[in-house]
Amino acid sequence: MKKSLLDKIKPHWLVFIFGIVAMGYLIFQHYQLTQYSLNLERDLSKTKESLGSTTQELQNTIIDRDVLAQKLQQEQSRVDTLAAQVEYISGTLGLLEKIQGTDEELLQKYSRVYFLNENYTPKNLTQIDKKYIYNQGRDYYFHTNVLPSLKNLIDNASSSGVDIKILSAYRSFGEQAGLKSNYTVIYGSGANQFSADQGYSEHQLGTTVDFTDSKIGANLAGFEKTKTYEWLLQNAYKYGFVLSYPPGNTYYRFEPWHWRYVGKKLAERLQNEGKYFYDLDQREIDTYLASFFD
Repeated sequence: MKKSLLDKIKPHWLVFIFGIVAMGYLIFQHYQLTQYSLNLERDLSKTKESLGSTTQELQNTIIDRDVLAQKLQQEQSRVDTLAAQVEYISGTLGLLEKIQGTDEELLQKYSRVYFLNENYTPKNLTQIDKKYIYNQGRDYYFHTNVLPSLKNLIDNASSSGVDIKILSAYRSFGEQAGLKSNYTVIYGSGANQFSADQGYSEHQLGTTVDFTDSKIGANLAGFEKTKTYEWLLQNAYKYGFVLSYPPGNTYYRFEPWHWRYVGKKLAERLQNEGKYFYDLDQREIDTYLASFFD
């Protein structure tokens, strides 16, 4: 019987052949693994390069962002500064307009200090409602823009049980001249102690009023002892009114009935500091002109 080729090959050669085949396979696998490893290394290198580039781009983006944020902050600061300047200018212009639109005579010192000429008349005068007048047979007028404050004062006093009536209000240059002439005939030079010459009377402004009550009436004697006067001392400033001629003033005798509107801000300051209108320098008083009708 013939033997097959495998039967003819000796066992040790078989081992050798299988060894060669196995080695070849291992070498081939090693080669593939080596190539795979090299490919991985190349990919890793490319990834690192890409990551480095991306990191640099990110850093550049962060820098750009910070630069833009700084520029934005600078621009915002510039805009805020410009807005503040515009607001300041607008406020200044508004203040100037208020000052220009307010009659400067309304805060001038009269009473032998500052002369008001015979042609001066307040821009706007409104007749006072008869219910506020003591002598309802006469017509009295008051500055239109101040009249609401006067009415509020009297109405709120009435709500508190205090009786206040108006005895006198606006008086023209001519009316003051006639009044002073009559007083001079009766009292002689003594009239100078309680009556202003024409042109020096606060009544010509249309913002000054003489108060009384239903009991005292036109006589005015003892008005300083009334509940009405005490209420005015404590509350008149809230409505912008101040006592012009307190005890010891250097202009006229004490006139507890004579009250002048100077604006709420100035009246409040005078009340808080225990001062009177004529205690202040005219330059200080002028700073309140813009707030006169506030």
